[in-house]
Amino acid sequence: MKIAVPVKDNNQIDAHFGHCAFYQIYEISSNQVVSVTKMDSPQGCGCKSNIAEVFEREGVKLMIAGGIGDGAIQKLNTHGISVVRNCTGDVTELVTRYLDGDLKDGGHTCDAHAEGHTCNH
Repeated sequence: MKIAVPVKDNNQIDAHFGHCAFYQIYEISSNQVVSVTKMDSPQGCGCKSNIAEVFEREGVKLMIAGGIGDGAIQKLNTHGISVVRNCTGDVTELVTRYLDGDLKDGGHTCDAHAEGHTCNH
């Protein structure tokens, strides 16, 4: 299994997945991290980019996200990727918390990302 996390400086999760500096991809085996790779973020808003297709090709099954809109979640879900929303803090700690069963979905989406949203923020 692979987990994608949008990252900004200092190994912190980015508050908006579609505008992150890069993604860290955690490969998991037997509930342990076996490797971490860096993936550049595509230009533009995540909901309008091809990142869901790229993640699917790479075998990503989960995204741990900060802020994310409904359109992006639907696109990721269409490509077989589940999303845990409203996360904050160090990305390595977040992945560990997920593997320990201690990371729950925050239940809120970015309201500005409804159908027809144009990224201009």
